[in-house]
Amino acid sequence: MGQLAVPPECDDDVMNSTSPEAVRNEATDWFERHWDPELPLGRWWQLLADSGWAFPSWPEGFGGRALSAVAARAAIQARRQIGAFGPPNGVATFLAAPTIMRYGSQAQQDRYLPRIVNGQDIWCQLFSEPGAGSDMAGLATRATRDGDEWVITGQKVWNSGAQWAKYGILIARTDPEQPKHRGISYFLIDMEQDAVDVRPLREMTGDAAFNEVFLNEARVADEDRLGDLGDGWRVAMTTLSHERDPDNPGMGDTAAFGSVDLTMTVKDHTAALGSKIDGFSLALSGGVTKVLEDVTGQFNALNDPIVRQRMAKIVEMRRNAKWSGMRTAATVKSGGQPGPEISTLKLLGSEMGRQIRDLGLDAMGPHGMLYGEDAPGGGLFHAYSMFTPAQSIAGGTDEVQRNIMGERVHGLPREPGEKEQRELPWSELPRS
Repeated sequence: MGQLAVPPECDDDVMNSTSPEAVRNEATDWFERHWDPELPLGRWWQLLADSGWAFPSWPEGFGGRALSAVAARAAIQARRQIGAFGPPNGVATFLAAPTIMRYGSQAQQDRYLPRIVNGQDIWCQLFSEPGAGSDMAGLATRATRDGDEWVITGQKVWNSGAQWAKYGILIARTDPEQPKHRGISYFLIDMEQDAVDVRPLREMTGDAAFNEVFLNEARVADEDRLGDLGDGWRVAMTTLSHERDPDNPGMGDTAAFGSVDLTMTVKDHTAALGSKIDGFSLALSGGVTKVLEDVTGQFNALNDPIVRQRMAKIVEMRRNAKWSGMRTAATVKSGGQPGPEISTLKLLGSEMGRQIRDLGLDAMGPHGMLYGEDAPGGGLFHAYSMFTPAQSIAGGTDEVQRNIMGERVHGLPREPGEKEQRELPWSELPRS
């Protein structure tokens, strides 16, 4: 399929005077002069951050150049063409960083963002709970004020990469007498304190990307509260908007989860990872496009007109996602917050993942039933296929996204009794 050429009229209307072609040329020149696989990984990531080529659409001074989505994509294409290793990836870059940029104080931005951009700190997300999955506003984790600190007690689940994280983005209930959406606050928590217990969960892929986290009177300084007291739901919705955006500029093409030794050379780091990236990282990075091309090419599947038609459908879905994604990027860049259109992108991304999975496995014929390193391509596509169902769950299920679209876009009524429950204090809500 390859990278789609985006027509000029698809630009995000906030593009600065630098054309994508000029950006591509400048980026190519910089990467040709600076890329060296013998550099320590930490040094390379710092060079990327200082140059602004780490995340080109991010603000200057925080690893970016404030470029438009189209121009930033041109810079990323230039890096990939040179073969240079990408910037850090994971919850830190595609969830924590954009939320801190939006709501963080200057002190919080100066403290946390540089160490995210250069890969020094790994982050995780602490939102979902065993008793509050799709109804995230029903969360029961409590935060109680103790002087200049908050004491956090509760349980979180489905926390990607928590076993490696230094920090977490956390929402907790600070006022149980407020309605459930209004008594929540958002915190930046130190995951390395003794009061935080991380327990990995093994999933059907064989990996343990997810975890459950127990907080037993963990402490967070009030200065590490993000946004206003009781305004955590709005801040969390910003985070989820970025999580649901398949074109989130913080999603990179390097491994999203795992411990990192910044002193290793990039060459050794890449070799240690091997050629295989887990299905989770492949889904997040968008790198499955290239893997699908390899699979269909290996089995000469494109000789089949039906396969070509299915491939064309995926290309068109990706094109539509990019158009919508650039409009969303324009909204964010102009100071706005992504709206319910993100739910459309999330649904489109989930469906695209299923279409890619089914096409690739069908193209391999009987080989599609294999799993592991003996499978074609070292089993990389198969690992992605096993992870695909998670795309319809993480960040809000497909059903939740359809509810959002129905209520906030089409004006359909909410569930019976929901309006009344939204106004009750959380402490009075019925719970099983």
